[in-house]
Amino acid sequence: MRDALAAQIRSGNELGASVVVDVDGRTVVDIWGGWCDAEHRMPWGRDTITNVWSTTKTVCNLAALMLVDRGQLDPYAPVARYWPEFAENGKEHIEVRQVLSHTSGVSGWDTPFSPEDMYDWDFSTRRLAAQAPWWEPGIASGYHGQNQGHLVGELVRRVTGKHMKTFVADEIAGPLGADFQIGAGEADWSRIAPVTPPPPTPIDVAALDPSGPMYRTMVGPLPDPEAANTPAWRRADLPALNGHGNARSVARILKALALDGAVDGIRLLSPDTIGVIFEEQSHGTDLVLGIPLRWGIGYALPESETVPYVPRGRVCYWGGWGGSLIVMDLDTRTTISYMMNRMAPGIIGSDRSEDYVRAVLSCLN
Repeated sequence: MRDALAAQIRSGNELGASVVVDVDGRTVVDIWGGWCDAEHRMPWGRDTITNVWSTTKTVCNLAALMLVDRGQLDPYAPVARYWPEFAENGKEHIEVRQVLSHTSGVSGWDTPFSPEDMYDWDFSTRRLAAQAPWWEPGIASGYHGQNQGHLVGELVRRVTGKHMKTFVADEIAGPLGADFQIGAGEADWSRIAPVTPPPPTPIDVAALDPSGPMYRTMVGPLPDPEAANTPAWRRADLPALNGHGNARSVARILKALALDGAVDGIRLLSPDTIGVIFEEQSHGTDLVLGIPLRWGIGYALPESETVPYVPRGRVCYWGGWGGSLIVMDLDTRTTISYMMNRMAPGIIGSDRSEDYVRAVLSCLN
């Protein structure tokens, strides 16, 4: 694994990154290297953190499953049971599981809506409650790229009274001693490795059907990778997008799924609730990303086309824009975590994440 990371850094594919592998509760790989900045002035250190984009969703959805475990949230209940205003405009039958599996039909915000509007929690959740779904809920997935954290986060807030940023700090990262936060406190800004944007997307947004979910999601709002390096972004509560951590802290949290729900005696979930993740909700071409995906409740499940290097079996995973990835293999009790600052093309996975996962699997085999 050290050789694989070193080779990617030497080649210039990787700027800075960290990789962690945990097997049966024992950390067998914890490595990092490269640079925080494109000018190679600041080395990536042991405690460097970065914006992990949609890998944040894996922690956000864990929070919701913790409420399921406590009997406070029913995945098969309507969202409106907990958030009555969400019933507007034909959404009264949308269920919690459909929000967690990207099948709700509410995959973005109706325009006009700016990236800065996401930072205003009350305004952005009111807008989601008021709009109509963009396709029939439950029939297919359409990746809730930027707004899943607001949808799940408002459910968490309605049930617990805590915003997601606070819930994660108090009930997940804090108890586990994990160096992970939604947003980033100003005291930590000096150790953040800024993200380096990916090459321009090959998708011509202007050529898409303006009435379709792909176009509407991509412009509602139009993602800006540079925003992740701004103070406003770091101060915001964006539970789908602005988690800050590294491979060690993300693995520390998510390995609970591979270890029957507990980490060093701290129980987050019961095995029965972990089983909920594997209740398949959709399997087919995603209406927003245009690629085959298979969704359970809260996490993607293995399929053969889009991320073929994720192992088969009782495995769940997801990652972030640019290539970060977290894989939990319950069969082998293994967690693979990779976080980096140079964004690769694509929404999920990259040539680098494939290289690392295949190296891990070759070692284990």
